[in-house]
This record gives sequence, structure tokens and C-alpha cells, in this order.
Amino acid sequence: MKNRWLIALSAVGIHISIGSVYAWSIFTNPLKQLFGWSDQEVALTFSIAILFLGLSAAFLGHFVEKHGPRKSGLLAAIFFGLGVTGSGLAVALGSKYLLYLFYGVLGGIGLGVGYIAPVSTLVKWFPDRRGLATGLAIMGFGFAAAIASPVMNSLIASVGVQNTFFILGITYFVIMTLSSLYLEKPPEGWLPEGFQEKVKAGKAKPSLDLAQLTANEAVKTRRFWYLWFMLFINVTCGIAVLAVAKPLAVESIGISQTAAAALVGAIGVFNGLGRIGWASASDYIGRPNTYTTFFVLQILIFFLLPNVSIKWLFVVMLTIVYTCYGGGSACIPAYIGDLFGTKQLGAIHGYILTAWAAAGLVGPMFAAYIKDTTGSYEGSLAFFGGLFVIAFIISLLVRIDIRRLRAQHEQIAYVSAAKES
Repeated sequence: MKNRWLIALSAVGIHISIGSVYAWSIFTNPLKQLFGWSDQEVALTFSIAILFLGLSAAFLGHFVEKHGPRKSGLLAAIFFGLGVTGSGLAVALGSKYLLYLFYGVLGGIGLGVGYIAPVSTLVKWFPDRRGLATGLAIMGFGFAAAIASPVMNSLIASVGVQNTFFILGITYFVIMTLSSLYLEKPPEGWLPEGFQEKVKAGKAKPSLDLAQLTANEAVKTRRFWYLWFMLFINVTCGIAVLAVAKPLAVESIGISQTAAAALVGAIGVFNGLGRIGWASASDYIGRPNTYTTFFVLQILIFFLLPNVSIKWLFVVMLTIVYTCYGGGSACIPAYIGDLFGTKQLGAIHGYILTAWAAAGLVGPMFAAYIKDTTGSYEGSLAFFGGLFVIAFIISLLVRIDIRRLRAQHEQIAYVSAAKES
């Protein structure tokens, strides 16, 4: 029997590799200086990668369920490793279209498969702490920018952009391959040692699912689309600022390029902390309350941020945004388990990640468009604040569905008890 904490560590190994995509803004200025590309042209690489993350997660979710996490992780390692390494060739040839193909398309496919492969597995290994499990699985994705940003900066300065891609691509391939080889589903009906006894003694509660649906059944429900739009808005707004975090900080509060790069890394830390922190908290306060809290906080911050000139306050606000951004992504798999069960959690997660794909395309491109047309990133922040108001309303609507499902469960339980008596 494999150790579930080592399974979790393997999941972090995969996510900390593919999560380096969050440090893409480190490449923005070097690529603009090398080739004279616009902000939109450089941002499009990142957007394509996130687009294919969502598309591959949706189309290959059933592959993950059928073939298991090990083969899925190895497939992700091949695509992501090839995508990043091939980006070095694209830079050598000065071709933005090759960069879109390698980093965007191939790297994006690796992102999607690598993202969902460990998550559904970890939920099954941690039936006692579903939120913690998904937080662990996705935590590395958020922390990756903190690790990758200074490494990328150092490599670009010492060996150039081209060789940086070569070095990173090979490194990520090795880490992801070794991590994937340890991944495995638990035996059918497996429970952690002592958990059954704790449930009987009333010291622990098992995760109570409101339904057990297949992926194709889930997409026909309103609550699926509620989750989809909440994730879409949370990611659209967060990822837009993340993609331009470095230049936004330089322009808004006038910090140096080096300090801005450090800020990108700090954001990565809070992105990761938000994933494990909010996901763990959701086990206690519930997923609906967690998402409503995300949106209330971000409505306030996005409307206030354009008027903030105090450096430490600007940084604090950004870090709060990224704890919510990371937490939103980390809590989604647990929310899926609550609402649809674990029968096809990986496939349902893949379908919902199309929201991330759409957001990855819309968010950074919109922020870059505002920058190219107005000369500033700040104009997009109020627009994103308005989107969070919509997300807040949706977070209240989903509760109606949850109450209805719970009422149905209680009625069924009452009828069953009446029959037995």
C-alpha cells in the first residue's frame, strides 16, 4: 500500500512544474526587447496555453479516469516538457507562431492533463479531508511562480531567453516523470486508518455528496453552470492581473523592475498559501460560504486598487486577491465532489476547467488591450470589479440548488426510515 502523503508530494511535484506558467510575465519585457512584439502579442502565448489547458482537461478528463493518474501524468510530462523546450527553438528562430505552438498549444495540453491527473486521485486518498486534499494537489501550482520567477530572471540574465527555455523544459520533464511514476488510485472502498472508528465515535464526518452523477449528467444541471461561471469570473479577473503583474506594479506604484519581479514571486507564495489555506478552511465553513467570501473581498479590492499609491497597501491588496484566486481554483474539485460525487470527478473537473480556458483567453488579452489603447492597465480593474458583483450573485443562487438537493435527501431518508419501522 502506497503512502497517501507521498502521493500528495508527487502531485505537488507535477503542479509545481506546470505552475511555472504563472511566471510568464517574467518573459514579457525580454521578448518585447528581443523582437519588438506588443504586449498583446506576448500575452497571447500565455492565453493560448491557458486555453489549451482547459480544452485538454475537458477532452482528456475521461482519459484520466480510464487510464489512471500514472499514465496521465507521464503524458503531461511529455507534452509540457516538449512545449517548454520547443519554446527555446521558437526564440532561436524568432518566430512568435512557433512560440504559440510550442508553449501555447503543446505546453497547454501538458498543463491540462497534468492539472487534473493528481486531483481526482487525491480526493479518493483523502475522504476525511476533501478540501485539504484538493488544496494539497493544487498548492504547488500556486507556489510555482515564487520558485520559477527568480530562477527565470537569473537564467535569462546569464544564459539568455533561448537557453532558459531549454533548461526549464528538460528540468520539468524529469520532475514530472519521476512524480507521475508514484501516482496510483487507492483500492476500491479504501479508508484511512482509524477513520471508520472516528466516524462511528462521532469524532469525524465523512464527505456527504448530494449526488453521484457522470460527467455527461452533471453538465445538464444548473449547479454545474453556476460553478462554471464562478470559476470563469474568478480566473478571468485574477489571471488578467497575474499575467501583467510585473509591468502593472512598475507603472502603478513606480517600483523597480527587480522589485516587481520579486513581487511576482511573492504573489506566487500567496497564491499557493491561498490554495491550501482556503481549501482547508472550506472543510469547516463550507464551500458556498468560502466562495461568497472570495467575491466580497475582491469586489472591494478591484474598485479601490486604481486609487492606491501606497506601496505596502498595493502589495497587500494584490496578495489578498491571489489568495482568493488560488483558493477558488483549489476548492473547485472539492465543490464538485460535494455536488456531483466522485464517480467521475476527474472528467467533471475537466469540463469545468473549460471556464479556465475561456478566462485565460479573455483576461490577459483584455488587460493587454486596455494597456495598448489607453497606455495603462488600471482601466480594466473597475470592469473586473463589476464581474465580481455578478459572481457574488451566482454564489448566492447556487445555495438554492443545494438546499433543494438536501431537502430531497432528507425526504428520501425519512421515507426509508418510515418503511423500516
